[in-house]
Amino acid sequence: MRTLIPLLLCAAALIAGEQTGRRAPGFALPDVNMKLYDLADYRGKVVILEFTQTDCAHCAAFAPVLNQVQQKYGSKVAILAVANSPHDNANAVDQYVKNHGITYTVLFDSGQMEYSYVRKMTIDNPYVFVIDGNGIIRDDFGYSAFTKDLFEGNGLFAVIDRVLNSNASMAPKK
Repeated sequence: MRTLIPLLLCAAALIAGEQTGRRAPGFALPDVNMKLYDLADYRGKVVILEFTQTDCAHCAAFAPVLNQVQQKYGSKVAILAVANSPHDNANAVDQYVKNHGITYTVLFDSGQMEYSYVRKMTIDNPYVFVIDGNGIIRDDFGYSAFTKDLFEGNGLFAVIDRVLNSNASMAPKK
């Protein structure tokens, strides 16, 4: 098992997306109840930002992983899923949340915020960004055969642990 973790970290580094290392674009987006969520409110926490669609089978498979992340890390990690509102309406998202037992926040975007992150007009979902406590994108991943363990297995946990450890080492000494 000890040899597997470094291997997973190396693999994650090789498949990290092109957005890694830049400041995460700010946003304030509503949830289904029109409550606004601002990225700045999560300063100091690791943020898992997922772009999702309610009719995406890989997104549905990722939902239990994100629920496990929330259970394992509690308040150290914030999970925000973003549904593209022209595609997904409030009723579809509400049904999706209920069907998949989602316990994390789902927000709505009309596509502009998604574009500011991925810098493309369309992306394959799910797409996930791991943002550190200082607002820097530490990793970004689209679903593929190479990233399947991140979305359907335990691979995301190693990425989060690495970012949390990095956050702790950058924290000011008391």
